[in-house]
Amino acid sequence: MPKPVPVPQYAIRLARLTGRLTLALAAVTALALAFLTLIALTDGAGSGLVAWSAALGIGVALALWRSRQRPGPTRLVPFVPVAVAAALTAAVCVPTVPTERRTPAELPFVATQHWELETGSRVAVYHYPPAKTDAQQPVPLVYLHGGPVRSISVQDHRFLRLLARQGHDVYAYEQAGGGRSDLLPMHQYTISRSVRDLAAFVDRLDRGRADVLGFSGGGVVLTRALADPRVATRLHRAVIAEPGPMDGPTARTPGHKGRASALGLAPAPTGPRSTHVPRYAVAFGLMRLGLLTPGTGLIGQAEGANAFTAADLGSDTASAYCARDADRIPVEDTAENFSFSAAASLRVQQTVKDSPSLAPLLRNSRTPAMLMIAECSSQVRQWATSILAAAPGIGRTQYMPGVGHHMWNGLDDNNSRAAAVITAYLQDRPAPLPDYPTREEIPTFLRDHK
Repeated sequence: MPKPVPVPQYAIRLARLTGRLTLALAAVTALALAFLTLIALTDGAGSGLVAWSAALGIGVALALWRSRQRPGPTRLVPFVPVAVAAALTAAVCVPTVPTERRTPAELPFVATQHWELETGSRVAVYHYPPAKTDAQQPVPLVYLHGGPVRSISVQDHRFLRLLARQGHDVYAYEQAGGGRSDLLPMHQYTISRSVRDLAAFVDRLDRGRADVLGFSGGGVVLTRALADPRVATRLHRAVIAEPGPMDGPTARTPGHKGRASALGLAPAPTGPRSTHVPRYAVAFGLMRLGLLTPGTGLIGQAEGANAFTAADLGSDTASAYCARDADRIPVEDTAENFSFSAAASLRVQQTVKDSPSLAPLLRNSRTPAMLMIAECSSQVRQWATSILAAAPGIGRTQYMPGVGHHMWNGLDDNNSRAAAVITAYLQDRPAPLPDYPTREEIPTFLRDHK
């Protein structure tokens, strides 16, 4: 028999070192996972320090148990992974942005007013007076932006100025907690509060009934306002543009979206991202997974809004444009104006998902309304068609070709086309586009436009 070849000592030492490093890495990973689990179980109490202290205590106890049989200085070896894990996870507990509210700078082209509403909300208001033309409208037009709980983008402000040049007396306000509006306690962010704020805003205008344009999340607020007789009496006409789900059953309805968007095709957005910072990656990630509540103790509401950046919404922005526009998506906002409270937004959306069917109430609405649907919509088609099916006041539907969810986006003639559709309806003039889909055409529309 051949003699066995002796294994070199360096190979033995290397194998032992590799094994120890593997065990150390496993220990660090286990402690990090324990920390994340405790963050979820404690809802991030004490800026995460409660979970961090508990995870550290567990790690120290295990290291003490493992070191009791070791001789001399080697007793310290089990504490090395604990120290590494403690250092890594401590980054989740340390704020890197101000924890006090930091509101966006004033816009150079419009004054910011602040109105106290009867609901207790203090909101930032923008007024674009109508141009002095023969088409000047006597009824004020109120704009409800999407989000929810974000600033009105500069792109939207440009569109509102266009509407004003066409004779509309335009008012817009950033919903409570968004942009330059004051924060609310987290538990007060509800879709019902948003509807009450709309009613209070129209009352504060003191101009009688108002026309209201609601886009995306603002379209949800407007739809629910139409279903509430106490609020609907304050509305003259309603324009619901690219709405989100109006209630829990609609939010859970399976469906399909519009034609291909630029999602996955557009270049990645540039600029800093909060999700590249461990603290905010953990906080926003666990909130999105439902493992932290919007009122988590890990990060405060103001800190979260200060940390969130426009680049964090990169995929959402791309999904709001048609695939053909993937290489020319415009900048929708400036870093100085952008503000978004992810926690408050999730809280409002959750109250929509938890709400019962709105359809029985919406069937009693008689407020005149128009629905706008985009060709490349990233919204589930049934979110719009369920409103069309339930609301008898909807007398006109405009299917907007060549645009995505953000229909007024500054590309080509998209702004002027959207403005023409809105103006024609509010002035009770013939529609620029066919009335499509009608209620009878909903099944065909859902089949053919996907």
